[in-house]
Amino acid sequence: MRRRRTPAPPPPLPQRDGVDPVRVRLPAAGPGTTVREHLISRLSAPPTQLDAMFTAGEIVGADGRPVPPDTPYAPGLTVWFHRDMPEEPPVPFPLHVVHQDDHLVVADKPHFLATTPRGSHVRQTALARLRHTLGLPHLTAAHRLDRLTAGLVLFTVRPEERGAYQTLFRDRRVHKEYEAVAPYDPALDLPRTVRSRIVKERGVLTAREVDGEPNAETRVELLAHREDGLARYRLVPGTGQTHQLRVHMGALGVPILGDPLYPEVTAPVPAGDFRRPLQLLARGLAFKDPLTGTERRFTSGRVLEAWTSYGTWAADQ
Repeated sequence: MRRRRTPAPPPPLPQRDGVDPVRVRLPAAGPGTTVREHLISRLSAPPTQLDAMFTAGEIVGADGRPVPPDTPYAPGLTVWFHRDMPEEPPVPFPLHVVHQDDHLVVADKPHFLATTPRGSHVRQTALARLRHTLGLPHLTAAHRLDRLTAGLVLFTVRPEERGAYQTLFRDRRVHKEYEAVAPYDPALDLPRTVRSRIVKERGVLTAREVDGEPNAETRVELLAHREDGLARYRLVPGTGQTHQLRVHMGALGVPILGDPLYPEVTAPVPAGDFRRPLQLLARGLAFKDPLTGTERRFTSGRVLEAWTSYGTWAADQ
């Protein structure tokens, strides 16, 4: 029987720009004999920065009171603080809310905006933006969409309801539809269902197909094509492997336009370069609401620029 995880206690510090404070729980054994020594060994921040945070009272305990740096190490002790926010070029595209009620927020995310804080993307994320603009500090993401992919993302208003919606995605009870712009191949027999085994190794940028029992399934349909050699496709994933749609389109010989990883990894672009976005859009979400029993259906209002204005998408700006 699976043990139910004890929920984390509420943070004693308020959010900053929609971003939660960091929680560090001291493990059963060190390193360090004081809280300061442990944080210095565990965190990437330089000791001078941590000392300044201790002096300013910015590292607090569960009661919200500042923790002295010479506090003896105690297994299970929890401290909270706000991370040093990285410099982030603003993502200059709007984040649209297509639906909001007491349970859900459905957002239409632009390209280049991460779903949730991670790595160098913290404030420039859909979650941080929505928490700040909607005044919903407890908003959480029920699933994720790649930073380079645009389209619909589902957020839950109440933390205690998040699990019910996450279970829908886990159990594949959400019908998801994507659109993509890619080369047109008249010899490619469509529609078809692509099945393969995809693995994604930690620390490796790309996923890859390997021999073995399939764990990834995508329905690929041709919506339209034109004389310039481009086509618009509907992609319906039956599973949710990392980069699944991009891998399957590449394997069919029609890689999605603007993809920096498939079929080949290209050189990284400078921060703040928002040209030639990946032409992949999460167009639709449909499911039966686990709380209300209502049939839900949402559609993105975005368009893929390479299809509507290829010259603008491809131009050097």
